[in-house]
Amino acid sequence: MDRTELQKLLEAAAKERGCSVACLDFDEDDNVIDVTIAKEDGSVNLGDCEFVHCAVLAAFDRDVEDYALTVGSAGISGAEADALLKEMEEQK
Repeated sequence: MDRTELQKLLEAAAKERGCSVACLDFDEDDNVIDVTIAKEDGSVNLGDCEFVHCAVLAAFDRDVEDYALTVGSAGISGAEADALLKEMEEQK
């Protein structure tokens, strides 16, 4: 996965939700990605995280790129966001 392409995608998706990318971390192998988004007023919500997460999923095939992604905010960790997204999917 091209880091520059990913960064541009993340910034565009976050901006669309009125957010910015506050932090982007990769593991040693570049296949575990942790993204933190922020809003000036501090009100990042689960929908914002889900939107950014889904934008990456739509652009990069997990089977081809072999990556794991979490998107969270300073107020919610990536693991907490993943758990909430899983719960939302189960309720559908």
